[in-house]
Amino acid sequence: MDHRRATAERNGAAILDATERLLEQHTPLSMVAIAGEAGVSRPTLYAHYKTIGDIVEAAVERSVVLSLEAFAAAQPESGPPMEALCRMLDASWRQLVVFEVIARGAADHLTPGALHRTHHAMLQPLHALIERGQADGCFRTDLPVDWLITAYFSLVHGADEHARTHALAREEALELLTRSVGELFAGRR
Repeated sequence: MDHRRATAERNGAAILDATERLLEQHTPLSMVAIAGEAGVSRPTLYAHYKTIGDIVEAAVERSVVLSLEAFAAAQPESGPPMEALCRMLDASWRQLVVFEVIARGAADHLTPGALHRTHHAMLQPLHALIERGQADGCFRTDLPVDWLITAYFSLVHGADEHARTHALAREEALELLTRSVGELFAGRR
């Protein structure tokens, strides 16, 4: 790898790291603050990202890539679909704690369309699991797969917000979340 590319990659990582630190410190994001925290010039920052939304979107995408290992470990392709869904929920819940600050930043700075784009890599294993569950007859078929995926992520993020707002223990919130998602996916019997 040439020196220029290595420098560009280091600067890109420094910008995302700086954004995460500023979010952790509850510092309002601005291009000036991010460049200063990253130790790069504003022209360098703008060479990588044009807007704060672009930076936050890239930070979320990076967290999603890191979360994919946890989802793979949940083995959504193995075992009964409802059990696999519970493992996926557990993995999602635990990763959300790790990336909580980025999730809050995403909610504040990204449109729903950008949020969907950033979660794209996580959609495939969940999509395949839902299709498998529908084919097996244990997941409802009266709702489209895409709707169930949207509901899944909305419930996960909503449960996280509820747990923080109402000082609900995370394990208790996970139990409620698992029951809610299970009932949504199973539908009426």
